[in-house]
Amino acid sequence: MLNSERYDRQIKLQGFGIEAQDKLASAKVLVIGAGGLGCPVLQYLTAAGVGNIGIVDDDRVSLSNLHRQILYNSDDVGKLKTKAAFERLNAMNPEVQFKIFSERINPQNAVTIVSEYDIIIDCTDNFATRYLLDDVCRILEKPLIFGAIYQYEGQIAVFNVRNKEGFTTHYRNLFPEPPNPGEVPDCNEAGILGVLPGVIGTLQATEAIKLMTGIGETLINQLMTIDILSYQTAVFEIPSLHLTDKNIPYSIEEFENMNYQLHCGIEFAGIKNISSSEFKEAAKLPDTVVIDVREPEEQPKLDVPYVSIPLSQLKENVSQINNRNVIVVCQSGKRSLSGAKILQEILEPKYSISHLEGGINHLNKETHE
Repeated sequence: MLNSERYDRQIKLQGFGIEAQDKLASAKVLVIGAGGLGCPVLQYLTAAGVGNIGIVDDDRVSLSNLHRQILYNSDDVGKLKTKAAFERLNAMNPEVQFKIFSERINPQNAVTIVSEYDIIIDCTDNFATRYLLDDVCRILEKPLIFGAIYQYEGQIAVFNVRNKEGFTTHYRNLFPEPPNPGEVPDCNEAGILGVLPGVIGTLQATEAIKLMTGIGETLINQLMTIDILSYQTAVFEIPSLHLTDKNIPYSIEEFENMNYQLHCGIEFAGIKNISSSEFKEAAKLPDTVVIDVREPEEQPKLDVPYVSIPLSQLKENVSQINNRNVIVVCQSGKRSLSGAKILQEILEPKYSISHLEGGINHLNKETHE
């Protein structure tokens, strides 16, 4: 394998050679998320000859993914990302061993999955999973390579690796408290330039290769930010602070009992999250009303009976709600959760309040598979 022409150009690099290629071949890397960030990470690690790569993702390819997730093409729409990714990557380099996990990582399966790998790469797009990965990697002492994107800006950092002074930092050192979900729009709402995840994902793959081989200086205890419109970059030192929050898990048992949806304000006690597959059946339940809290001009429209009450007008129009089973929906699931919380505070306890997790974006994706 090491004498293959496939790796000739990087083996010839000064400071790299057969020894570094050998380290790549024996390494095990887990990539969480096979979307915008995960695609370039997976492609470059596969091409570089990383011996074992795990891919975790429960999502399916949609048409709106294709402008930035260039591992896929139009024929893949509707397919599980893990399976479509495996087909392309295996064809790219059959010398790499792949293991796919077509499931969402959660406190119940994370320890088993993460334990198999040497390096974990966070290519996710939500705070609940980022805190989950930070905690499990801290508990299991696994290096975590973080990446995040927003419109034209990106971030990269390496957590849970000791620097020369013996200090280590975690995602919680950078962001001790989860933000209010309503204050942080995702790419479904704010949009994103397609090349940005390619830039950030490539840098995440670079950090992984540097960690595996020992070449260069990695972003240990540092956060690098990039604005691709101006090419302004900055590197910040992350303070190594002792974590004292009582809501932080310190053992596997505490971790497995953690509710990250609740921790990040994505879920509230007494409000049920309804998945896309559950929504249409739930909407048919007796004495049920679906409340769409989007603005009236937003598309696409629901294909089930609903009442339109924009979130900004919800408090003043609660009197319109007479059904005891209330399902709140919006485009991505953020406004609907806020709306459900408003209704929970105003309506009597006899009302059952739910919201559509992932919003109409996920609902339509599933409908067209």
